[in-house]
Amino acid sequence: MNKPLRRVSVFCLALILALMGWATWIQGAKASDYKEDSHNPRVTIGKYAAPLGNILVGGEPVTGSAATSSTLKYKRTYKDGPLYAPVTGFTSQIFGSNQLESLYGDLLDGSDSRLQSPADALTRTRAKGGDVATTIDAKVQKAGYQALDGKKGAAVALDPATGRILGMVSTPSYDPGKFAGSSAADQKAWQRMSGDGDHPEVNRALRQPLPPGSTFKLVVAAAALENGLYSSVDEHTDSPDPYTLPHTRTTLKNENTAAPCKNATIRTALRYSCNTVFAKMAVDLGKDKVKAQAEKFGFNDGKVDTPVRAAKSVYPDDMDQAQTALSGIGQFNDQATPLQMAMVASAIANGGELKSPQLVDRLTDGGGNTVQQNEPAAYRGGRTMSGRTAAQLRSAMQTVVDQGTGSNAKIGGLTVGGKTGTAQHGVDNSGTPYAWFVSYAEDGNGHQVAVAVMVEDGHAARNEVSGNGLAAPVARAMMKAALG
Repeated sequence: MNKPLRRVSVFCLALILALMGWATWIQGAKASDYKEDSHNPRVTIGKYAAPLGNILVGGEPVTGSAATSSTLKYKRTYKDGPLYAPVTGFTSQIFGSNQLESLYGDLLDGSDSRLQSPADALTRTRAKGGDVATTIDAKVQKAGYQALDGKKGAAVALDPATGRILGMVSTPSYDPGKFAGSSAADQKAWQRMSGDGDHPEVNRALRQPLPPGSTFKLVVAAAALENGLYSSVDEHTDSPDPYTLPHTRTTLKNENTAAPCKNATIRTALRYSCNTVFAKMAVDLGKDKVKAQAEKFGFNDGKVDTPVRAAKSVYPDDMDQAQTALSGIGQFNDQATPLQMAMVASAIANGGELKSPQLVDRLTDGGGNTVQQNEPAAYRGGRTMSGRTAAQLRSAMQTVVDQGTGSNAKIGGLTVGGKTGTAQHGVDNSGTPYAWFVSYAEDGNGHQVAVAVMVEDGHAARNEVSGNGLAAPVARAMMKAALG
């Protein structure tokens, strides 16, 4: 063979080897990337080629699948869609998915490798979709949804002993079944939801932190007892009324000017929600000690997963003493989700031990066999305060309900403790305040529930907004459903 021909042959052989290597790399190393690429229509076709697995509440499906006449053979359906949308999220043939529908999408559509039998793996057959069993109690969920009655707000109910989320309500809500398909009607439904100024698509229970107002006084009280500033909830504090914010001429007063807030005990200060007491207490403790206590409850943690991730609740650290005083009453730049405040109540109810909030109980395959069982887990070690401090706070919270500002949470036959909150909103407090209520209940047989409610009712008259008036009845309904 002459030299030029040999060079051409070698070059052609090199091209063939390169092509074979490229094809091998594409079909081997990159195959899964192309297979799972969202721009690959086969991914969507495969996902909707068979009925999806379901999301369960109390063992019963709150989702389903319906046959269509399109290339995407099945679409998602929802039972009581607006009621459970904050739990399930949505799955849409056009707009994708979120929350549990997204996090467990592979399990629900059968592509999760844990669902495959050896025969499925060999033939590359998609397994039957698995199910996601939630921790939600249908009675608690319905009670909270009905009690909010269309108001803009949210509520979370936790089992303090396990961290199981028994109820997670957000209103106004939406029906995820309205845009689950790919028709023009589905697109219009999505546009209507997206254009709604009340943002029904936002899960307010997890994703909308707001000033917690006076409910944050529980955190400051815990810090004061844990750090030895006061020995008990019945020791008198050093609290002038009114209180001049440090290094300013601004005086802080109490909403109820007749309340006995001067040098009040923590029990009395919680009962009457004395701003002056807790503002001064926060300054006496210092921002670092209040922050440390807040973080034991979950503040400043951007990775609180239920497994749906919650927005970060914030206790700021860049404050002067006047700002620290305002942070002590849940104002300044304090931010908390209803889930976060339910975690505070849960820790108090559970003797100071805090469990990680948990929305999913177990995952099962298409035959009902357990793929994953979620057990209760301590949050960051679990201990937020001593058992003695927790008992003191429970006692003081009972006084709030029995004799103070939380009377609308009373439930016959149950021990109930709570704390009201009315958080200022807008420039110079010009907006309608947010109403909060944080509570726990126990039945005497070892069963407990902790609830946090936030009502953001912009249509209510300003003088009608209170934690006891708007939020406490919602908490009462959920606690009664859980333990009644």
